[in-house]
Order: sequence, then structure tokens, then C-alpha cells
Amino acid sequence: MHPYRTHTCGELRNDHIDRRVRLSGWIHNRRDHGGVLFIDLRDHYGITQVVIYPDRAFQYEVGHLPKETTVRFDGVVVHRSENVNPKLPTGEIEVIVDDFEVLGPAEHVPFTVFQEEEVAEDLRLKHRYLDLRRPTVHQNIVLRSQIIASMRRRMREHGFLEFQTPILTSSSPEGARDYLVPSRVHPGRFYALPQAPQQFKQLLMISGFDRYFQIAPCFRDEDARADRSPGEFYQLDIEMAFATQEDVFEVVEDVLHGVFAEFSDKQCDALPFRRIPYREAMLHYGTDKPDLRIPLTMTDVSELFAKAGFKAFSEVIKKGGVVRALPVPSIADRPRSFFDRLVEYAQSIGSKGLAYLVWTDDKVKGPIAKFLDEERLGELAKACEVKSGDVVFFVAASETEAARIGGDLRVKIANDVGLVEENAFRFCWVVDFPMFEWDEERKCISFSHNPFSMPQGGMEALETKDPLEIHAFQYDIVCNGIELSSGAIRNHRTDVMYKAFEIAGYDKSVVDEKFGALSAAFKYGAPPHGGIAPGVDRIVMLLAGTTNIREVIAFPMNQRAQDLMMNAPGRANEEQLRELHIRLSASAREQEQGE
Repeated sequence: MHPYRTHTCGELRNDHIDRRVRLSGWIHNRRDHGGVLFIDLRDHYGITQVVIYPDRAFQYEVGHLPKETTVRFDGVVVHRSENVNPKLPTGEIEVIVDDFEVLGPAEHVPFTVFQEEEVAEDLRLKHRYLDLRRPTVHQNIVLRSQIIASMRRRMREHGFLEFQTPILTSSSPEGARDYLVPSRVHPGRFYALPQAPQQFKQLLMISGFDRYFQIAPCFRDEDARADRSPGEFYQLDIEMAFATQEDVFEVVEDVLHGVFAEFSDKQCDALPFRRIPYREAMLHYGTDKPDLRIPLTMTDVSELFAKAGFKAFSEVIKKGGVVRALPVPSIADRPRSFFDRLVEYAQSIGSKGLAYLVWTDDKVKGPIAKFLDEERLGELAKACEVKSGDVVFFVAASETEAARIGGDLRVKIANDVGLVEENAFRFCWVVDFPMFEWDEERKCISFSHNPFSMPQGGMEALETKDPLEIHAFQYDIVCNGIELSSGAIRNHRTDVMYKAFEIAGYDKSVVDEKFGALSAAFKYGAPPHGGIAPGVDRIVMLLAGTTNIREVIAFPMNQRAQDLMMNAPGRANEEQLRELHIRLSASAREQEQGE
């Protein structure tokens, strides 16, 4: 007999009855029923009930072992005479124990594994090895493995090859802070951990490979959010040679649609996914990450209010602002307190107030109704397609602020009144991002999205068009209001690259210094190419049905970018610092001494 087990704890069924077996696992739970000891034994595969009768001399010893003790049990499989558990695959059988061995003694655990009670996140992360035993997070990590395996299989079916790119590389301005690694053999110089394999995957295309992918680790020194882990994350990194934007969409749609259909029973959009131009997304949804489960869209009514005589709005419009209308159906019968709370919420997110109109069978009412004549109210009703029982909310502000506030209110109201579609995954591509934007702080033109992108219209557009009117071959894939990835058809020509950076205020020397490998490689015959990199962590988060990304990562950092289990980041001793030619600043030493 195997020294630890003949079967797993999720394997035994009725056809194993009368067979002698050996099981090993953790004591998940125990119950004493009239002197008969019942133990739920758990391993990675499931739970089996084992039974120890009073005639066994070791019953008392086993009955007082702490939960989570690792134990081996020997015994015979029998049919449960009563208390069949239909919720367990092994629920029709139990094992009558005649021998046991403690394989791994356990102290009393700091929180329960059986009965998943609420536990402070830092305590969970400090003892993550225990937290990972809890069924929900354990299943999330299993799901993650299965999803990644499915991604790999689907990518290979599309003819992609998996390559690994360097972890120690050079610093690259990708929009976030780098993690730097000091070099011992090159004093005063630093490697950087890659924010993404961006340049390497482009170089692979220039090297003659046609289709690349990688489950790539990426490192960015960013603050944590519910949907963003600080420090490191993983993405399905993709690049294709001789590819158009539609070629990339076709592959990504097939892979994502297949993965979501495989691992969820929720309704998933049919192919192809909807395409929404960036400006349309900002106008109608107030964001470039629209949640299409919400059947509400904003409308621009600036022109109507510019001539309506309502001074509060017309003054905003004169200063270059806009007025956005957000129609919401069938909520006219809500109490006044509902609207008052929305006004307070709008003010809490930066709005000066929140105007609204309520359409009823016999009249239009609301705080601003008295400022609008019948003609204007009719025009509003037509523009917003309202009917009796509907309410229209208005936001007047700069275009950027109106989008932000209106988009936030759209989500808030939809959640408050139950308009968010349940049990569905709604995808879209946001396309036609502006190549450049005006940087108000620096008072100059800068890249808006990705400096590696090909401008629509190529060199001719860069030379002849207003930079703020140039679109790029850039795109985001969004699901349920969560951005899964940004991507682009790349700029593969040195002359176009130099010109784009020149418009953004960088001369040729900066390009050659920061992107020397790319600019040099482009001179030796670069193919048109493009790609994308959907975030693995966010995909698993959606499929697991959680809103916290740390629930789908085996060993995540906490919100302060600390690994409490491994005590990282940690201090370096003097010898290590000398080897790396590093001296701590006075403020760092003071902080260290204070700790």
C-alpha cells in the first residue's frame, strides 16, 4: 500500500464499497455523535467523511487533534446508512477507520478554514498558506490555472508560439514607475523589471517570427486598487506580424469568447464584439471603459441649452463647457429623498449640483422646469427619447468633468435602481483613440495613449493634420466596465516614429536613447505588426465573480505593496549595500531606526 494514500479525498464512490483504502489530508471538521467520531478529511480534491467508533483506542487522541492537522487514515469504505450528503461527490460513502498516523501536527489556527468567516485581509495575507486552504480562494487559484491552460491551448490553435522575454532589462518610460535592480558588477547602473515586454515582442516580429504569445509577468510600481495589484501582474501578451487591427480583434475575440464560455454559464456577447469610437464612448458613457450591462446613455444637449435662457447652464457653455443629459426610464415615482441623495452624491464627486426633470402624464416638473418653456421641454423630450415616468438628469461642466461626473452618475443610478444586467458578460472594443492630447499642466502636446502606435494616416497625417485631430490605431478591450487590455497596431517606421515624438516634444536623440533597439531594428526591414495584452488577473477576477483582484492571486501583496508573509520589502544589510555600491540617505536611515 502507498505510504500516504490509495485514493484522494474526492475520489471514493459507491463502487469502492468494501474496499480497504488509505486517505491523507487535513482535519476539516469533526462531530461527536453519541460517542461516534465523524471527521471531514479534506485534500486538494475534495472531502471524505471518516468514522471512528468508541472501540478504537485512538479515538480520544484523534478527537482532540486541532483542526488542520495533517492525518493519514486507513479503513474500509461503507455506504452511509444515514445522513447522505448530496452536496458532496463522496456524500454516499464513508470510511470506517481502523488505523491512523499524524503526518503534520498543527497548532490552533489564527482563523478558521472550515466556515469561512470574515477575516481582516492583512491577517489572511500573513498566513496565506492557511487562507489558500479555504474553499473559495482555493477554487479561485485552481480556476486561474485552468483559465491559463485554456488560453495557451487556444493561442497554439491559432498558430502562436510561446517565447519568454527578459526580466532584467533597461528602464523604459511606459507611464508608470519602474522597479529598479542595482547592478553589482556595473557600479551606479540599474536594471529595470519590465513594465511589459513591449519592445521585446516588437523585436521578435522584426526578427522574423510571425505570431508570439506569452503569459508574461509585468512589474509596475503603482498603488493598489480593487482591480489592480501593486507590484506585479500577468498578461496574455500577444503580437502578430503582417496584421491589421481586425486581424488582432479576430484572434482576441475568439480566445476570450471561448474562455468566458468555457468557464462561466453567464451570457456572453456573440462575435464580433461591438466597436465604439473613443469620442462616442466618452460622450455616451463618460468613460473609455463603458459597462454595457447598463442600458443608459448620455446625450449632448449643449446647443439646446445655449439658447434656452437658463443662465446656470448657458454661462457654462459660453466658457467652453457642455451640458450632458442622462435619461433614466420609469423612476418618476421615486420619493424626493431619492433625488436629494443623488444631488448630494453628485456634489461629493465634484459637481456643483444635479439638475433634473421628471416627465409625468400631465406635466414636466423638477428644479429647473420653471426655466424652460414648452418648446424647449419638447426638444429635450425628443433629444432624450423620454416618455411619461422617465427622469432626465443634467450635468453642466467642462467636457472632461461632464464626462467624469456623468459617467459616475450613470453607474451609481443604475446600481441604485437595479438596471445593471445580471449574469452577463458584455464586451466591446474602444477604438480610434486620439494619438495626442493637450497637457494642461505642461502646456504642450503629449502622447495620449501609447507612443509606439501607428497614427491613422501615417506620415501624411503627422505632417498635415492638427495633432489633436489625429487618431491612432489604438484599441482597448473592455468587459463589464473593466479594461482588460490596451493594444495597438505599432509604428514600424523610423521616420514616422521620429516625427510622432517630435510632435510630442522629443527630439531624435531622446528616441535613440530610450528606444535605441527599436529605432535601430526598424532600419533593417520591419514588418507591419500589432498586438495586445489582456490582463490574466482581471479575466480570472471576472470569471471567479469577485471584485477584489487579490482573491485570484496565490500570493498577493497587500494594498501597501507589502508581502506580510515573507516580510517584503525587507532591509538590506551593510555588506549587501556595499556590494551594490549603495549608501542609504540620511532620511532613509532615520526611518529605518524609527521602525
